Amino acid sequence: MRKRILIQLAAAAVALTGCKSNGTMLPNVSGQAGEIIVAMDRNEWEGVLGSTTRELLAAEYPCLPQVEPMFSLSSVPATGFADLFKMHRNILFFNLSGTDKSGVIYRHDVWAHPQCVIQVTAPDSDSAATILRENSERIINTFEQAERDRIIANAKLYEEHSIPPVVKKMTGGSPHFPSGYKLRKATDDFIWIADDKQFSTQGVLIYKYPAAEKENFTDENIIAHRNEFMKNNVPGMFDNTYMITSEMIKPQVSFIRYRGRQFAEARGLWEVYGDFMGGPFVSHSFYSRDGKDIIVLDGFVYAPKYDKRKFLRQVEAILYSFEWDTPEEEEK
Repeated sequence: MRKRILIQLAAAAVALTGCKSNGTMLPNVSGQAGEIIVAMDRNEWEGVLGSTTRELLAAEYPCLPQVEPMFSLSSVPATGFADLFKMHRNILFFNLSGTDKSGVIYRHDVWAHPQCVIQVTAPDSDSAATILRENSERIINTFEQAERDRIIANAKLYEEHSIPPVVKKMTGGSPHFPSGYKLRKATDDFIWIADDKQFSTQGVLIYKYPAAEKENFTDENIIAHRNEFMKNNVPGMFDNTYMITSEMIKPQVSFIRYRGRQFAEARGLWEVYGDFMGGPFVSHSFYSRDGKDIIVLDGFVYAPKYDKRKFLRQVEAILYSFEWDTPEEEEK
């Protein structure tokens, strides 16, 4: 049995290192958003390696009102890794071949499109767990980016073309909004765009304010400006109610460089002052092209009947899709 498993994993390794050069069209991926298939022997899944995998990839998603994992993991024994599972959107292989070689291989579109496949090779399970920990940040970011890219590609394919011109006029650039999003409010320094459904709302708030000489991206400054704009522009259902940043948890701020852009990312919870509405938000704050203003893209979710991870990841991907408008001289 062990020998057969090793043979199948070795075959998978060959597939991972190869490339498709015959121009064959790959089938579309299967599986749910945020789900990862983990190809691992059952004994390993129930041991240290499986525990480490769950600890890292199924860790709590940050700043949600209820506990949800970063990814939903489904374990499949290597012997049961049939064609059905090869079509999955995200796959994590563990190749415990007894070899002295070890490391991580990252591949895309091996058996389907758009697919993310990651293989961890190590001589034994303890070594594999160590490699997984050492490379956890990149592995998580790779799966996150794959999920994000799928959402952005879908937004571009079914884009609501009436929104970007309004956003570009105020900011000089715009995210890509999929169909379903509508413009709810637009002023000289604030825009409200939302996809309102019967039991959920996904919103993107875009605003700008003059940049200070320093401390533009401290936690306090970001949240203070957020609360000011929310109070003035996002009313609740009743008089004297409005959106604010919840103090239930302290917002998390990190600094990110993404495809040539730098921004401060804030995560936290929002609520309605004087009411009982609330949910998660994520925002990107960055300088305008001329450096005179701070531009903020703020995505929020209201979905009291559902888990929030999927909704927030979709809104977050819209923020990541922001692109500066092409200067006229570059278009000529």
